[in-house]
Amino acid sequence: MEATESMAQDVGIEGALLQPLAVIPTPGGPVMHMLRPESALLPDFHQCFGEIYFSEVLPGHVKAWKRHTRQVQHFAVPSGLLRIVLYDDRQGSATRGVLCELALGRPDNYALLRIPTGVWYGFTAMGDAPALICNCADIPHDPTEGQRLPVDDPSIPYAWSAEKA
Repeated sequence: MEATESMAQDVGIEGALLQPLAVIPTPGGPVMHMLRPESALLPDFHQCFGEIYFSEVLPGHVKAWKRHTRQVQHFAVPSGLLRIVLYDDRQGSATRGVLCELALGRPDNYALLRIPTGVWYGFTAMGDAPALICNCADIPHDPTEGQRLPVDDPSIPYAWSAEKA
């Protein structure tokens, strides 16, 4: 299945955007785009690149909740399928109190997700296979600028359950 890259779509949280990515079929397996200089999510890619890393998410495990005070995340899931939940509790945000749940990955939801600073996020692999996240962060990892909450923290109106994984 070939997807074409197009303009970024609003996902319902201020500053959070989703851009479909191209999957180009080839005889030995597909080529999957993630970032291009003309990306709507990274217009100044050469100026805002901090690091790229991969994170594997095993079925039945939830990685939540986290937010950054300076770092912007750019997630793509080239392998597996991920359920990702965003929650906006930023003071002064037009979408404060909004919760957004997305499926990200292949074969049908290969896209680049931009998570702005201050937005809580968590994720789990959907189904029986691990999911692999590729994150292009705009600054290098700094353990002092991230914040965490327990997976079942009552300040975020979302309950992770086996049915959702």
